Amino acid sequence: MDASLLHALILGIVEGVTEFLPISSTGHLIVAGSLLGFSDERAGVFYIAIQTGAMLAVVWEYRARFFRVDPALWTNLAVAFLPAAVIGLLFGSMIKQVLFKPVPVALAFIVGGIIILLVEQRSLTSRIESTRSMTWLDALKVGIAQCFALIPGTSRAGATIIGGMLFGLSRPAATEFSFFLAVPTLVAAGAYDMWKNRALFSADDLGMFAVGAGVSFVSAFVVIRWLIRYVATHDFRPFAWYRIAFGFVVLGTAYAGLVDWK
Repeated sequence: MDASLLHALILGIVEGVTEFLPISSTGHLIVAGSLLGFSDERAGVFYIAIQTGAMLAVVWEYRARFFRVDPALWTNLAVAFLPAAVIGLLFGSMIKQVLFKPVPVALAFIVGGIIILLVEQRSLTSRIESTRSMTWLDALKVGIAQCFALIPGTSRAGATIIGGMLFGLSRPAATEFSFFLAVPTLVAAGAYDMWKNRALFSADDLGMFAVGAGVSFVSAFVVIRWLIRYVATHDFRPFAWYRIAFGFVVLGTAYAGLVDWK
């Protein structure tokens, strides 16, 4: 198999498996890309592009709601999308230059894991059991929480789910709204980056994009189905410990010189 297609296959699986879990898909892609030697500016655009596959998995799973006239849902998504969109446009380039590296990502993994543990220790009461009961103000609060996900390694899913729970959403409702919010967020981020960096790619890259997006769709669909069942009876502590362990592995190998993280 061509090296670029193999990279696309591996990274597509990484994206699909991690996008909707509170463990940071971008962080995993940066680390995996560094190991594969695929971590330049072109790779950064590819990472965002294959998120389209994961996003389409959400659309397919919830197609009954997305393709039905539901003004409340679309209003809430528009409101929740705006904060991260504005901050991303203002500071996105600076964030990429400074933080899109394995070691800063590892630190964000550890801090994010600690935050999840602290939140899970609290006795949170939920006033919103379903996304259908959300108001635009509830959506805005989740959208503000999503802004923290602009820091690579923080996790968009983690920020929106944990933020939603802190603002009164039940665990299933926060998880479901995190799925929904992924659609406008990933579409906008992907389209903007692809257009801005269109000169980096050619028709020869279509196969790589198709493989990455296709594999991402399949793996994300499996994870979505699994996570819906998981949150009904479990909390997010295992993901928090995984984040902390993963972060220390990256930091430890970097400090010991075992891996040349670039």
